[in-house]
Amino acid sequence: MSENKQDWNLDWPRALGGAAITADFRSEPEDFVVDELAAPLEGEGEHVYLHIRKRGANTGYVAQQLAQLAGVQSNDVGFFGLKDRHAVTTQWFSVWLAQKPEPDWKRLENEEVQVLQHFRGQRKLRRGEHLGNRFEIRLRNVQGDRAAAEAVLERIATGVPNYFGEQRFGHEGGNLNLVETMLAEQAAGKRRRTPRNQKAFAMSAARSWLFNQVLARRIEQGNWQVALEGEPEPIPTGPLWGRGRNLAADAQLKLESEAMEPWKPWCDWLEHCGLSQERRGLVLQPEGFQYLWQGDDLTVTFALPPGTFATALLREVAELVNQSDRAIK
Repeated sequence: MSENKQDWNLDWPRALGGAAITADFRSEPEDFVVDELAAPLEGEGEHVYLHIRKRGANTGYVAQQLAQLAGVQSNDVGFFGLKDRHAVTTQWFSVWLAQKPEPDWKRLENEEVQVLQHFRGQRKLRRGEHLGNRFEIRLRNVQGDRAAAEAVLERIATGVPNYFGEQRFGHEGGNLNLVETMLAEQAAGKRRRTPRNQKAFAMSAARSWLFNQVLARRIEQGNWQVALEGEPEPIPTGPLWGRGRNLAADAQLKLESEAMEPWKPWCDWLEHCGLSQERRGLVLQPEGFQYLWQGDDLTVTFALPPGTFATALLREVAELVNQSDRAIK
């Protein structure tokens, strides 16, 4: 279902002066290290919590292997969030065993997966319930104006635009193409059953696209870090579209309506999908941001809350040449 293929412009406006350097991104899995931050997991119960380090393996694959090893259904395996494949990541999983015997978790291990620890717990781990993620990212072969890049790096701690990253939209905007296809079929009166996971990807991509449109407009006007007249929250926010009235008013409502007007069919579709309208902060505030030059390489470390994207920060610093696209093909 991707007949309506388009060239999507994902080069959103930057806010801190523009990327003055180019750099190779994800040359090796070790260049993108992510550690999941979770509150203490304690207590006896029917679930087993596993702290796992993986390299070059995606979260879904590990969850599937856990289910097979434990002899349970895939929905009996929980985790806080999806982690990148072309990376070295540590994350938590839960497996509901009920009365089943506990397997030898070391059988899961291979060159890609290592079980760091495991113990019993009382509940399934669910998406977004963790505290956040800590990143250590190495950008290689940096070229360009290093002094200008330094000026941007010194401003990062004050906040960056909280864009949804390109990965939300799929390879070459494939999830956005899916939205267009579904809308075209609906307009033509066609009833094709879309797999639930595909529809979920499409809805998420559509909401993210609309949010990014509003944030881009705010950056162009230079007011993305301040609350406008009519802001419904104490901080600057943008809409995650769905059913219900937009809580913004006055100047903010006018700006958001104008930014989303070209995408009104998408707004109507999201309302009929049953999603409730929400708000998302426009400013992404990294914690503990540090950077280090090592010859022609730049390493940055920082922590972000759940549901935010490291690439939203990195794109303010550099034009990224993603090497993992070549590595995975």
